[in-house]
Amino acid sequence: MAALKPSVGRLLPGSSILFLCDMQEKFRYVAYFPQIVSVAARMLKVARMLEVPAVLTEQYPKGLGATVPELGAEGLRPFPKTSLSMVPVVRQELDSRPQLRSVLLCGIEAQACIMNTALDLLDRGLQVHVVVDACSARNQVERLLALARMRQSGAFLSTSEGLILQLLGDATHPRFKEIQEIIKKPVPDTGLLGLFQGQNHLFQ
Repeated sequence: MAALKPSVGRLLPGSSILFLCDMQEKFRYVAYFPQIVSVAARMLKVARMLEVPAVLTEQYPKGLGATVPELGAEGLRPFPKTSLSMVPVVRQELDSRPQLRSVLLCGIEAQACIMNTALDLLDRGLQVHVVVDACSARNQVERLLALARMRQSGAFLSTSEGLILQLLGDATHPRFKEIQEIIKKPVPDTGLLGLFQGQNHLFQ
């Protein structure tokens, strides 16, 4: 019997969804918060151009505030939650998309709602693509260990530009030039070089 071919994590717009997790006013203290939101906003802009659906959550908005306006999420209805995972409140969204295969995951905090969301999605048999330059935590140790933990569990770690180019797929795409202009603009430093430099055995 032939061995089951492992997933290589390919992305197609028609079978993908963008998750935007808890980028709210009271979380502005999170490391690299403005930069993370800027990259997530770029992901959302491209998702809209490629007709990739997006889902937005807010953790206890009564106490932690609304989604920050910089995200550019106007038109998205936020799902309020108290769970440390997006999945319980967006389950109906997932169930209504039988073609869904891949989830692109942005937001905070890496060691809490991002990791628990990733694990819940993996349990459902979905591929999870963590947008590493659009996820953060209060400190870099939590961020580093959370990324390593998600990778151990089967999530893919990718940059925003890498994922955008996967979704585009071909330079003949009718929106290629528009999106090319977006990714030509340098992304802000989100502290990733400090996580990956040197002999980091967590990612070997």
